[in-house]
Amino acid sequence: MSEPTNGKGGGEPRVSPVGAVARPAGAAARPVPAARAAGAVRPEGATRAAPDWDLVRKRNNVEKLKYEKHPLRILDEVPALGEMDYNDVSEEDMVRFQWYGLYHDKPKVGLMMLRIKVPAGFLTLAQLRVIGELSAKFGRDYAELSTRQTIQLHWLRIRDLPEVFSALASVGMTSKGGCGDAVRNVTGCAVAGLDATELFDCRPELTELVNYFINHDEYLDLPRKHKITMATCTDQCNAPEINCISFVGAQQGERVGFAVHVGGGLSSTPRIARDLGVFIDKGEALEVARAILDVWRHDLKYRVSRAKARLKFLVDDYGAEGVRTAVEERLGRKLEDLVTPPVPTETSDHMGIHPQKEPGKVYIGVPVFAGQINAKQAVAIADLAESFGGDVRVTRQQNFILTGVPAERTDEVVAKLAEIGFLLDVHKLRGTSIGCTGQPLCNYAVAETKPKMREIVERLEARFGKDAESVSIGVDGCPHACAHHWISDIGLQGTTARGDGVTKLEAYEVYLRGGLGVDAQIGRPILRRVPAGEAVDVVERLVAGWLEKREDGESFQAFARRTADEDLIALASGTGAVAAVGGA
Repeated sequence: MSEPTNGKGGGEPRVSPVGAVARPAGAAARPVPAARAAGAVRPEGATRAAPDWDLVRKRNNVEKLKYEKHPLRILDEVPALGEMDYNDVSEEDMVRFQWYGLYHDKPKVGLMMLRIKVPAGFLTLAQLRVIGELSAKFGRDYAELSTRQTIQLHWLRIRDLPEVFSALASVGMTSKGGCGDAVRNVTGCAVAGLDATELFDCRPELTELVNYFINHDEYLDLPRKHKITMATCTDQCNAPEINCISFVGAQQGERVGFAVHVGGGLSSTPRIARDLGVFIDKGEALEVARAILDVWRHDLKYRVSRAKARLKFLVDDYGAEGVRTAVEERLGRKLEDLVTPPVPTETSDHMGIHPQKEPGKVYIGVPVFAGQINAKQAVAIADLAESFGGDVRVTRQQNFILTGVPAERTDEVVAKLAEIGFLLDVHKLRGTSIGCTGQPLCNYAVAETKPKMREIVERLEARFGKDAESVSIGVDGCPHACAHHWISDIGLQGTTARGDGVTKLEAYEVYLRGGLGVDAQIGRPILRRVPAGEAVDVVERLVAGWLEKREDGESFQAFARRTADEDLIALASGTGAVAAVGGA
């Protein structure tokens, strides 16, 4: 099996175009960190607040299995594991597979999901073709675009992995660090380098981050997963509010660089990232990222409990000022105060046809309903982009963008997209609504997501037409919040109810008031345990109430924030007096 990208890591970091993260040919593999010396005597009084490694491994099973065999070593065992009966593969080794972007598919019968990293969403045409080919051969003609600008395949078997990893490596792709306690896929603005309004093109700095963290295995032994984003677009489309570390394009006098935010994240304990109040030059991003990670990963307090291991909990404990002080101590110098924090403009979804910086070229943002594509479509998209010398990028809204389209060929390209199965002239909700993997493939999900999201969108577009296009919908199957229900205008999270007091029913919690941007805020659960069969009606009533009662064209989020819980519940249940609203 080829090892350049899905090998044991190693090699010196290198700068290369975003998406090409393979180790240089001939570079020696950097050894997996040796297990710490066993049998160390625990100091008197080791506690949750001041733990040692013995206490960490006693309390945290994942830290214990990492100590016993580092997850990156599982790659060497793939051929042997592939020959075994799936039921004989230990659960510990199945956890270790996460470091290569692999999870059990549901049900647990030997099939797996693979998460392929696509830094900042930048895909070469060869990479997209390989993904299409792998989907056709191993993934039942199916692939998913994710909210972290990755691409996911399903139904892979362990014995398929050598061929899959070799194919990915041949085009400079990897799944290493796609899951597990690692720096996950680094996200960014999908139109970086094309947008005329961006502060500067930060692709070189983002690439430096990607290549460093994929090649230094100490950053694949973190307390928990870690999410980094970097962008310099004025609308901050990459959601810096919900990442562990966010590098936000900023200007300080005549210089350009980054503001730094820390501690964002969703899952079951959501947080909005906090501004450290610093300005760093473009070339300092990697150094500062390492310092933040080092403060966190060396503090054993955040390894004792998986539930309290994310960076956001350190930020809760330290505060923004405390984090800044700890980072400055790591760096050995003070960081420059940020004079004027960057303020996001109105968020863009990049859908439709837009001019690029380069005269005579446009990019086309293409909605992908529910983020689902098939193998033939993936290859056809690559072929289309090749016909005009363009590229493909994927967005955090689970869509894709064709770049470098000659302006005079726009109509031709749009027509060919329609032939492939992607229409531009569709309701906007088909490109802005998000559903996670959900039932029946995800072991964490307790409810359908993509099918339910489709039902909701089809109902809203049929009744309200363009009047409902500004509403954002996020449907999650569990509290992990991969579809961002916490920050959607209307967010649904799968749960269960008991209709007759005994039988479990699929249901949803309904979250309102969330959002990103200037007034970023975590949503609140307003309705509990709504039976799945009633969820679409509930969303429809909420949108109808907003359209009937809004003031001066206010957004759904603004309407929900000024409306009392009991009034929102009344609207959703149909007991509020809401007139029917027609669509345009």
